[in-house]
Amino acid sequence: MIKLIAAFFSGVFLFNAIPHLVQGICGKQHMTPFSPSSSPAINVIWGWINMIVGIYLIRFSTMEPWNGLTCAVFCAGGFVTSLSLAIFWTNPEARLPWHKNG
Repeated sequence: MIKLIAAFFSGVFLFNAIPHLVQGICGKQHMTPFSPSSSPAINVIWGWINMIVGIYLIRFSTMEPWNGLTCAVFCAGGFVTSLSLAIFWTNPEARLPWHKNG
């Protein structure tokens, strides 16, 4: 069970890294947990933190090879994150709950 939870969250973290890395590398500001409009450098750092956590969850959660179910759970974590972010970013006024409006 721990392996499946780790696989799901590794998908979440690795897929969440993508927009932060892309926006940061392209020199664009993008929302992070720290600010609604974080600098490109902060986005690259946040993207790398997400990648490190995702890889850690894959590598160190178990020493057993992944089976089909574990891979499917990993993909489910990536899919849920991707779809949630796609829906979230359709709102041009999107903010995380702790970000102040305006």
